[in-house]
Amino acid sequence: MTDATVTRRGSQFSGQFEWAGLTLGFGIGGFFDGILLHQILQWHHLLSGVEQARQDIRVLILWDGIFHGLMYVVAGIGIWLLWRSRQEFPAAGADRRLFANALIGFGAWHIVDSILSHWILGIHRIRMDVDNPLFWDLLWFGVFGLVPTFIGWLVRRGGSDSRRHVMSSPHSLVAATLIAGPLSALPPPDQSQVVVLFRPDITEQQVVAAIRAANGRIIGSDASGQMWAVDMASGGNSSDFYRHGALLVSNSLLPIGCFNWTRA
Repeated sequence: MTDATVTRRGSQFSGQFEWAGLTLGFGIGGFFDGILLHQILQWHHLLSGVEQARQDIRVLILWDGIFHGLMYVVAGIGIWLLWRSRQEFPAAGADRRLFANALIGFGAWHIVDSILSHWILGIHRIRMDVDNPLFWDLLWFGVFGLVPTFIGWLVRRGGSDSRRHVMSSPHSLVAATLIAGPLSALPPPDQSQVVVLFRPDITEQQVVAAIRAANGRIIGSDASGQMWAVDMASGGNSSDFYRHGALLVSNSLLPIGCFNWTRA
């Protein structure tokens, strides 16, 4: 019997198999947080609570990207552990166990994030624009932290047919993990706004001239004057900005949502 198939007390599954589900759930929890709260709802970014960081949109974008990159590493470890323990997939109850561990890992992410990021470090809160942020912190902590963890614990202990759990197969968890990250960069189908990052040597007057030449409408800019939000609904070609000193032109939701800290 190999180390990967050693039976531990109270479980017929190896430590690698157990940690695969927990780690994948943790990573998916991070993707869920970043995609929903940072980009779709735009309630906060990773460093929204850090005064120096929120003055520069580039810093907010950078650290949100680092956060998603870290979640990819965590999820990648989970996929590697799942592959290492693949001989255990046919075992009775394996899909149920994996699903339960993923739920626990998902809840664990939100518990750790709440305690560490919201209350100890204070780098952000669930909602930064409300009078009572603690209410939203506690609500999120309960709904997405405690509840999934408790349900996962119940599923681990229960004995019902695991085939009833649609997302319990290893393939479904891997697919969800691999898809979650790229989805965070997709713009909405009718997105006409773009974010343009110009070179440091491009003056504000040159930027305004470039936007007019591209038939765009200025929405706002960050404090540095290098990154601008532009509405291209008039039918202009955003690729023209590259001819006027642009380093990056993006229609991702993330930069647009960061303009809570910009000047119009």
